[in-house]
Amino acid sequence: MKDASYRSAIRKIVDAIGPCDDLEADHRIDVLAWIDSDAPLCRIAPPAMPPKHLVAYFLVVDPERRRALLVDHRKACLWLPSGGHVEPGEHPAETVHREIAEELRLEGEFLFPEPIFLTVTETVGSTAGHVDVSLWYVVRGDAAVIPWFAPEEFVAAAWFGFGDLPLERCEPHLGRCVAKLERMLPAGREAAS
Repeated sequence: MKDASYRSAIRKIVDAIGPCDDLEADHRIDVLAWIDSDAPLCRIAPPAMPPKHLVAYFLVVDPERRRALLVDHRKACLWLPSGGHVEPGEHPAETVHREIAEELRLEGEFLFPEPIFLTVTETVGSTAGHVDVSLWYVVRGDAAVIPWFAPEEFVAAAWFGFGDLPLERCEPHLGRCVAKLERMLPAGREAAS
């Protein structure tokens, strides 16, 4: 895909995300301006070349049980949704399919066809100091099963109730994303497991 058409496709994705609060609205303005600039959008060399680049998160959720699967990321030292860097020319939904197979050995069934949330975050941990522009997709999971996870990337994987997220040690925008997601989901049931 040529750069202009790629930028246009990414811009369309970002433009379609309705902000849930002032911070997401500010992030959306920042990202649209970044897309419209000549700055590269995708990482070409790890960990931070260029220092601001696209990431596709996928929050695996069991919508009926109101639970989210998080991974304890070795480099970030945080509980995060799974995800990965968008490769040059790759559609972020393709990134989700690639990463969910690599990191969790799952197939990705999107609950929503497009990302529901957008963040701009400076990274922490052993690869601190660059900026991830993250598109948050939501993928269906089954909270009765903890999937295999890539041990070289993650210390653990665990399901958390939407009201029991480890907010003291997780991705800083996770609580806001889950609150937005809860408003989008039909009524469900809480499960003790």
